[in-house]
Amino acid sequence: MATWKIDPTHSEIEFKVKHLMITNVTGHFAEYDATLEAGAEDFSDAKISFEANVNSVSTKNAQRDEHLKSEDFFDAANHPKLTFTSTEVKKKDAENFVLKGDLTIRGVTKPVELNVDYNGITVDPWGQTKAGFELTGKINRKDFGLSWSATTEAGGLVVSDEVRLILGVQMIKQA
Repeated sequence: MATWKIDPTHSEIEFKVKHLMITNVTGHFAEYDATLEAGAEDFSDAKISFEANVNSVSTKNAQRDEHLKSEDFFDAANHPKLTFTSTEVKKKDAENFVLKGDLTIRGVTKPVELNVDYNGITVDPWGQTKAGFELTGKINRKDFGLSWSATTEAGGLVVSDEVRLILGVQMIKQA
């Protein structure tokens, strides 16, 4: 079994939510950790664990970020971490996988599926072996208790229920 750790300086953990149903607001987590363990060189038997510090959420707007940390959304005071633990990796072809796992937000755990594009392995200029992945998926925020909602004067939603997940991940093989 090889162990891989996430390279936070070369990874991005982002989400997108529709605002007023006409544009997207992009957010990210600045503090996170992930471990991947695999025996197979193609990662088909990978076991993955991930966690993010909810207080590190950023949408480039301090007032909105504080609202996201409040009880209306993540409730960071009571649920400071969100976690993901893989349950299955399904290989579609050499570069595409479906990653299934349990996502926990606000103490609520639900199964999720992420599409994974495997971008390959390389050795960086400092001799570290690195693997690159792009992951995408969708969740319904209300499934996890993030149920705050508001409507415009015209009756439109301020924030969509659907949240798109976009992760660019570089993993470093551990010695």
